[in-house]
Amino acid sequence: MPPTPAGQLAVPTLHRAARIEDAVHHLVERRLRRTGWRMNVVAYTGYGAPGWVRVMCRVLLGRPDTREHGRLEKVRGWRSFTTLPAKHVKVTITAGGVTHETQADRSGFVDVTVKADMVPGWGAVTIGVPDAEPVEAPVRILDPEVRFGVLSDIDDTVMVTALPRPLLAAWNTFVLDEHARNAVPGMAVLYERLVTAHPGAPVFYLSTGAWNVAPTLTRFLSRHLYPAGPLLLTDWGPTHDRWFRSGREHKRITLARLAKEFPEVKWLLVGDDGQHDQEIYREFAAAHPENVAGVAIRRLSPTQAVLAGSLPAPAGSSSAGPVGQKWLSAPDGAGLWKLLRDAGLV
Repeated sequence: MPPTPAGQLAVPTLHRAARIEDAVHHLVERRLRRTGWRMNVVAYTGYGAPGWVRVMCRVLLGRPDTREHGRLEKVRGWRSFTTLPAKHVKVTITAGGVTHETQADRSGFVDVTVKADMVPGWGAVTIGVPDAEPVEAPVRILDPEVRFGVLSDIDDTVMVTALPRPLLAAWNTFVLDEHARNAVPGMAVLYERLVTAHPGAPVFYLSTGAWNVAPTLTRFLSRHLYPAGPLLLTDWGPTHDRWFRSGREHKRITLARLAKEFPEVKWLLVGDDGQHDQEIYREFAAAHPENVAGVAIRRLSPTQAVLAGSLPAPAGSSSAGPVGQKWLSAPDGAGLWKLLRDAGLV
């Protein structure tokens, strides 16, 4: 690799899969632009604190007349993955009355933290790209006095997806109508009780799922009355150094980032025992005990656990974490609420 000029960042060598993907996208993009396709922005919910805000969105190519108006239509999962990114386009972000410029990456994503003087609570930033109408992205600004938050997994924690089972997971992700997905019993009520008991507490949803399904997940959470909050997902497809991103690493990095961004907040970590949530949460609790209020694990039934490729959880509802945090386990939201209440976490 030739030396990098002073003041410039080295550009990593792309993985072969990423180079193939870029070449295919380039050919398809030229054809679609000739047929009238234009850029549009898919805005995701961001978050921040007084003085800064994290803004996330994706720039895609689409037909000029495909914007949704009014009632949301049913969406098959596979449609979320048939998108074409607009690569490396200039993006303007207006937050707190100040405009910033950035650039989308090779997958059309923008994930940037900008300075912004915004008041705590729900607000909005404006995102614009050339030759397209600007869109607003909701942002949750945390009050500096907040000391408690909920960080929740999605798959098999708030929504039954059976993700560890490859064939059924593929069916649920790519084929199943989003309105046919089931919510885990009692979890929406649990989260609503938690934010009521802790005024101002944020709810973040952390998943290894792809950003392609963020609109679907947002509609699902809203329809089942889960508290609104930022989705923290990951890109889908080749990266500069591998075929696919690591879901576990995405969760580890995100948890560490939240601990750095909100050092005074103690998080209630909510997950399930069908994947790797317990392992990841245990590592985070050991490294950042000051940022963990407790861990609540939705326990799969013996049949669900076996089908998910794990062993059934042993009898008992709670256990101690590596540094003394209370670890609680129950099969649904009602059971977890009782344990949290008895443990003095609400």
